[in-house]
Amino acid sequence: MAMPPSTHPRRLLPLFLGLFQGALLLFFALFVTYDEPSAQAEDTNLVADQVYSTFPFFQDIQVMLVVGLGLLLAFLPRYGFSALTHNFLLLNFSMQWALVLQGLLHHFHHGQIHLDLHKLLISEFAAVTVLISVGAILGRASPCQLLVMATCEIPIYLASEWVIVTCLSVLDVGGTITIHIFSCYFGLGVSKALFRATQQPLHPKETPTARSDLMSLVGTLILWVFWPSFVAVLCQPGDAQHRAILNTLLAMSASAITTVVASSLLERDGKLSPGHLQNGSLAGGVTIGVVADMAMPPVAALALGSLSAVVCVLGFRFLTPLLGRKLTLHDQCGIHNLHGLPGILGAAASVVAVLVASKDTSGSHPSQLSPVGGNASEVMEGQWGGRGAGWQALCQAAGLAVAVGASLLAGLLTGAALRLPCLARPPERLCFDDSLYFKIQDQAESPEPDSGAEEGALALKEQV
Repeated sequence: MAMPPSTHPRRLLPLFLGLFQGALLLFFALFVTYDEPSAQAEDTNLVADQVYSTFPFFQDIQVMLVVGLGLLLAFLPRYGFSALTHNFLLLNFSMQWALVLQGLLHHFHHGQIHLDLHKLLISEFAAVTVLISVGAILGRASPCQLLVMATCEIPIYLASEWVIVTCLSVLDVGGTITIHIFSCYFGLGVSKALFRATQQPLHPKETPTARSDLMSLVGTLILWVFWPSFVAVLCQPGDAQHRAILNTLLAMSASAITTVVASSLLERDGKLSPGHLQNGSLAGGVTIGVVADMAMPPVAALALGSLSAVVCVLGFRFLTPLLGRKLTLHDQCGIHNLHGLPGILGAAASVVAVLVASKDTSGSHPSQLSPVGGNASEVMEGQWGGRGAGWQALCQAAGLAVAVGASLLAGLLTGAALRLPCLARPPERLCFDDSLYFKIQDQAESPEPDSGAEEGALALKEQV
């Protein structure tokens, strides 16, 4: 007997997640364990010190991703429940999926994977790529499409990060290249393939309201406060971590002020654009990540923060409309302006910083405890892994090329896969609406006459 069309998409999501969580339970039962408790006091104290030094950073990052980023995505007035919930769901799904893949690829010894806080942190960094990428198609994709996108993106990110950090020895302690640039162009590739060459008209539910913009701005403030923890958590404790925190604070402070200046100058009446404030204030944190732990003067951090804000605001004002007209490229949250353009600026700054640092007679150079991917790769003081500064600068540029190229190609392929009818992409007229996925109390008390028909339309699989 055929399944009713309106229930098929509803059952696909719990089936997908139920099978995933069941498989994960079996995997953990067979292969995942904790380290044996240490009998020596010295080892116990060492573990305690590592936990106490890392967990506060970890909690800051949790607040960033769950609360800050969730609220930042809530600028669509009738899509707030979906933005917050889907962000939370994707974070947990992607983190667990990355934990499995990371364990199998890098930490599988004698049939066991020993779990610790550092491995969990690295998996959460992998999940960030998914949370950023979905911003390009926010509101126009079903939860099943987002989960399939996360399933594809995590292994591709891990492979890209391994090439960039391990093979090329790119310095990127804050994930500017490996996370922000990769996730941006992966999301844009998905968007291009998913919507093909169709020009997406302005949806009547797409325009933010004062209330939704205010919620998004609160998310910006939360992200702004906790961003230094995201950049500094993997730095070598001591001078490098101290520099990373200071440089990030300076860059983000400069980007916040410059955003106000640029937005006011670009608007004819001199008023501020909420979209500019929500994104431009964070651009400094994206740019500074790749050079945050490097020995550079404070004015460099301020300059990078200001430049990143200008690039971000100009991107929203001019580049996004141009890409929409010329390339029919849909970028719902403007991830290209917040993560792509400032990320490229940061990568270029890292090339300059490496070349300038090679001429520093003080012998002070960046050092990292562990790169974003979690593979041990220390940069010895006064050396670039035994290579010249010119070669290291070339590697920084190559890492940028790998991140952009790999993410775009993989995103295009993933976007093509998301067009499968079984993934229940919502029809255009039902996009940007919580009522398609949530039981809203107001609607439950006074349902509209055609609400059942609209919910059933999800299964019609209309082509946009």
